[in-house]
Parts: sequence; C-alpha cells; structure tokens
Amino acid sequence: MGLFNFFTQEIAIDLGTANTLIIHNDKVVVDEPSIVAINRRDGRVMAVGKRAMQMHGKTHEDIKTIRPLRDGVIADFHAAEQMIREMIKMINPGKHFFQPSLKMVICIPSGITEVEKRAVKDSAEHAGAKEVYLIQEPMAAAIGIGIDVEEPMGNMIIDIGGGTSEIAVIALGGIVCDKSIRVAGDDFTSDIEDYMRRQHNILVGERTAERIKIEVGAATTELDNPPPDYAVQGRDLMTGIPKEITVSYIEIAHALDKSISKIEAAILNALEMTPPELSADIFRTGIYLAGGGSMLRGLDKRISQKTKLPVHIAEDPLRAVARGTGIALKNVGKFPFLMK
Repeated sequence: MGLFNFFTQEIAIDLGTANTLIIHNDKVVVDEPSIVAINRRDGRVMAVGKRAMQMHGKTHEDIKTIRPLRDGVIADFHAAEQMIREMIKMINPGKHFFQPSLKMVICIPSGITEVEKRAVKDSAEHAGAKEVYLIQEPMAAAIGIGIDVEEPMGNMIIDIGGGTSEIAVIALGGIVCDKSIRVAGDDFTSDIEDYMRRQHNILVGERTAERIKIEVGAATTELDNPPPDYAVQGRDLMTGIPKEITVSYIEIAHALDKSISKIEAAILNALEMTPPELSADIFRTGIYLAGGGSMLRGLDKRISQKTKLPVHIAEDPLRAVARGTGIALKNVGKFPFLMK
C-alpha cells in the first residue's frame, strides 16, 4: 500500500471560472487565477495563473490570454487541459523526472450537462489523471463549511462563484433541490464596466472593474462601516485621454442591483421547491453563503431581509469549496455522491 501511495498522487481541484485551487496532502498548494497566456504563433503556453493575469488586457498580437472556463464550464478545451497540466506541475516544481499517476476529485457546478461533465473528465485525463471523481459545488461547499451532509437535516447552501451561483438544499448526503444560475462574480464585474461607461463616460478594463468590486463593491446602499471612495483610472470616451474619477460604494450598489436581484429571485425559487419538512429545518439553521461573491459587502444582510432567514457567511468563503473537495478526496469510498 505504501509503495502504491508513492506512485499515486491524490489531488483535489476546485476548477473555477475565476480561480483554480489545488489541494494536496490537506493543504492548498495552488491558488491561481484561471487564465492562460498562449503564444499565437506556435501555441506554446507562456504563462498560467497570476503571471498570465498580469498580461490580461495588455497583450500584443503575438500573445493572447484565454480564460478557459465560462459560466463554470469549460469553454476552451485545449486551454483548460494546458492550464490543469501546468498547475499540477506547480505542486512539486523540479520533480519532473518521475510522474506519479494522479487520482483527482474535481468540483463541478450542479446545473452542468452530461456533455460538460465529459469535457471536465476528458481535460483531467488528458492532463494525466488515471482516476477522476466529480463532486457538485454546493456539496463541496457544505462539506467545506463543516456541515454534516449525511444527516437527515436540511441545510441551504448558496455558493456564488465567478461564473455561476449555486443554490442547493442538502440532506442525507444528497442534493434535494437545486437552482444553478449563470449570474455571479463575472457578471458583477461586467456590470461595473457598463456602469462606468454609461455614468462616467470612462472605459475601464476587466481587471480594473474587478479591483473596483473588491475595493468598493456593495450589495446595499446602507452599510454599517462603508469603505472609503476609490480612485479609478481609465480612458475618457469623449477625448480618448486617460483620466481619473472617484467612485463610492453607493454607486456600485446601484450598478450591481439588477444582478443581485436575479440571485435573490433564484433563492426564493429554490425555497419554493423545498419539501416542507426541510423548510422547517432551514428556518432553524438559516442559509449558508460561500464562494468569492459572498464577500460582497452587505450581501448577507440583503438576502436575510429578502428571505427573513438568518444568513451565515463561511469563515473562508473563497476556499470553502476547495476544502470540501479535499475532504471528499480523503473519503472517496465513504461518500456515495461522488461521481465517477
């Protein structure tokens, strides 16, 4: 067994639209943006993750940056495979003379089709995996938060990632009802880009919009401790000259309102589909939020006001799904909900 373990490397991957995390030996060993920079001339991978992110929006014609995942699913098969392969190499750099066989647990959105599942498995197998298991995101988030998913107790999990928002009611080790909508962090970012263009006549790129979201993003205009105004640099649409303006969290709350309303509607829809016995449980336990989108200021308060239920944010929301995927990796035989 010891020898077999030496030849098998077990890793858990949270393959996200915005970030990809890899867990090995219970530790997050890779946490990088899901982006690849490729040389257009020969198709060589020039950079992956943070280095590729620094090039994003700044490339010349010989380099292109690709985000292989869109809406939580693989949009560019070749780039996804290259990205997974390069990120696996980051686990133990310098040890390329011996490639152990890989056993992987990969996290997928709950609303994914069979074809999209196949694409994830194929990418992983092309990147060197011998055994691939899939786990649904809300399930991984619940395990990562520390909920006992095997119990006959209903828990509602909302995982707002980069590409999808996953809303699920979990009991007895399975998803009883789920709603997966393709409105999430990326939509917030593009809402901010649109708002800057419409309201301020200023053109900002995706990375700048992402920074605005982190610095002054808010889900409601009534925050207890509001962030200071943020200075934004971009291109003036009238003159074409770079300029700077300042934005407040109240403006961003207005910009994001429509997308957040869609998420709220999906939550109410999921609550309507919940069997009454589980509704009684959720009334007691409340709603759990995970994923990067849950860090938006005031979002928990806004959802709580809408549903009249207590809302809890996971302690490390960005890594809850990855942690859960890591726990699932250790219990591959025990968890019946892992898909081969």
